[in-house]
Amino acid sequence: MKKTLLSLFFLVCMLLSKGQFNSIPDPITITFNKGQTKVRTNENGELIINVSPKNVAKFKSIGQVRYSDFDAKGDGKTEDMKAIAATHAFANEHDLKVKADDEASYYIGGQERTAFIETDTDFGSASFIIDDTDVKNIIASIFRIRSKLDPITLDGINMLIKNQKKIPVSAGEPCLISVTDDNVKRYKRFGLNQNNGHSQTDIFMVDENGIVDPKTPIIWDFDTITEISVIRIDQKPLKITGGRFTTIANQAASEYNYYSRNIEIRRSNVILDGLEHRITGEIEHGAPYRGFINVQNCYNVTVKNTLLTGHKTYKTIGNAGKPVSMGSYDINLNRALRVTFMNCLQTNDINDNTYWGIMGTNYCKNLLLDNCTFSRFDAHMGVTNASIINSKIGYMGVKAIGHGTFTIENTTVRSNHFLYFRQDYGSSWQGDFVIRNCTFIPTADNPNSISLIEGYNSGQHDFGYTCYMPEKIAIENLKIQDVNVSEDYQGPAIFSDFNPEMIDNSYQEAFPYVLTKEVKLKNVTSSSGKSLRISDNPYMFRDVKITTD
Repeated sequence: MKKTLLSLFFLVCMLLSKGQFNSIPDPITITFNKGQTKVRTNENGELIINVSPKNVAKFKSIGQVRYSDFDAKGDGKTEDMKAIAATHAFANEHDLKVKADDEASYYIGGQERTAFIETDTDFGSASFIIDDTDVKNIIASIFRIRSKLDPITLDGINMLIKNQKKIPVSAGEPCLISVTDDNVKRYKRFGLNQNNGHSQTDIFMVDENGIVDPKTPIIWDFDTITEISVIRIDQKPLKITGGRFTTIANQAASEYNYYSRNIEIRRSNVILDGLEHRITGEIEHGAPYRGFINVQNCYNVTVKNTLLTGHKTYKTIGNAGKPVSMGSYDINLNRALRVTFMNCLQTNDINDNTYWGIMGTNYCKNLLLDNCTFSRFDAHMGVTNASIINSKIGYMGVKAIGHGTFTIENTTVRSNHFLYFRQDYGSSWQGDFVIRNCTFIPTADNPNSISLIEGYNSGQHDFGYTCYMPEKIAIENLKIQDVNVSEDYQGPAIFSDFNPEMIDNSYQEAFPYVLTKEVKLKNVTSSSGKSLRISDNPYMFRDVKITTD
């Protein structure tokens, strides 16, 4: 009897949006013949797995399989990726849990192979050594957590309206709807990494009746839809626990060739608990990483009690022909909804600027950091609704553009600015900001020029959308530790100078920047004893209403 694990994957590939999967996996064939349980590869590198009937019965009675059952050595030197992939393939076929061998050390070299996880997995106290010094395919993940659900299609959605409450048809079950309009370009980046933008895209959650989750709203008008995908949501949580992972860093040229030798999560309702990831072997140059934990196209993922590591900062030449620092991440979220990081830390000092900020996100909604100590929170091409609570944020601060409500509460930020609206995307936030019970420790080179909120928009660049500052900003119980200032220090400002050229009404914006309407202040104190002032550019913010309670 022979089974091939290809059909589900190819069906999913046809349904999901472009680029959802990094690479097509090797075909895997499982047989159940008498003799040894054995894993081998054929001349094309495809996995051929034989599991003896006796072992099949044993594994089913136990309810789990181990990597050693498929001949993983776990000695830290022998290549074990073939055995790891085979173990998960068998477990997926029979709905069995996977357990790493306690205290084993699995070596994963540079061959192109991905282990697909569809069942609960306990990495336990085992170590995994990922050697990136010689890799055949830098975008092939080590583990990919995916759904077993068969795909579905959904016809009848030809257009959408911003903040639309219900779609015209439903799948009869909760699902994610991903849409694209290639005729419209958004996020036309400004600066040293400039580009011509990206096709308008959105992803949102609907229930079984097609009602849009208000925490994942539709954020654009779609007059036409050139691509649509329906992503089903697994209702049963899948749990991944433990594991001590070490990446031996690549030593490639410092160019934008992102490595994705990681754990990808492409399934909804996943809990990742107790993982550790460290990095060794970094030298004076290297290619960037896309995120050891990489979450895409899914809903409700929780990462907790996890230890991660920031990557060394390298420089390259940007699109404008000038040197830029390359972003290299241990956390990367794309088109992910309701993602929570809880009780998470990083191994290196969050205030050490020789390491890049640990986190990068795009097109996400409803993100939460709770009791985390990270070098930064960052939303590149927009986040919709986010919260940071009970946390510590380091030298790269809170960087964001997006929509909805962003809440920062019971959090300490030690950075140049408490909040930075990314100027490469227009310093745009369409919605509100709430800052409550926080501490700001400024680290600006000039301690006499301290501002809470930083950004820049000249009004002369087309970003592909109207740019906004938050309509309302509420700041309550904020402590500003402005120390070592000189006698002529005027006190901290709410806003930095967002446009030094806008000093009177003679300045004309080609693409008007919509400014904040109201800032509410309550119990904002500074170590210097100085009161908050509006900005070093009071003309620009002359119409902002400041109220104090």
